[in-house]
Amino acid sequence: MAKAVKAKKTTSMVEAIYGENVFSLKVMKKDLSKKAYDSISKTINDGGALDPAIAGEVAKAMKDWAVSKGATHFCHWFQPLTGSTAEKHDSFISPDGQGGVVMEFGAKELIQGEPDASSFPSGGLRATFEARGYTAWDPTSPAFIKEGEDATTLCIPTRLCG
Repeated sequence: MAKAVKAKKTTSMVEAIYGENVFSLKVMKKDLSKKAYDSISKTINDGGALDPAIAGEVAKAMKDWAVSKGATHFCHWFQPLTGSTAEKHDSFISPDGQGGVVMEFGAKELIQGEPDASSFPSGGLRATFEARGYTAWDPTSPAFIKEGEDATTLCIPTRLCG
């Protein structure tokens, strides 16, 4: 009997923490308007295009959720064909010009990034300033929080075009 009680306790602990650091549909349903939630849900489930009209609302909800979990930074997280992952980091924090800070993150930062692609294989030589890479948010993969020693980071899965 004691094993059954322990197994049930372990199961409920796992259920309680599973996905707690994932910006899931469950989180979105709570934090977005019905219109925005229905639109992003359709994009995720049907693979359609993201409606640019809701991107700002999604970005704000994602930032607020991440900051509530201690995030100060975000990254566009992608998997180049090198066998590992790569990240383009940035901060939510911007100086306010009066000695303080504001936490900023909008549709532009969510949807697209521009990492330096100079370290990726190109099949030839090129100068660093010619190395362009662009990331585009992949809403079909949920954003997640990565806790580190130096910072807690919102990781936004993206597609890379170099």
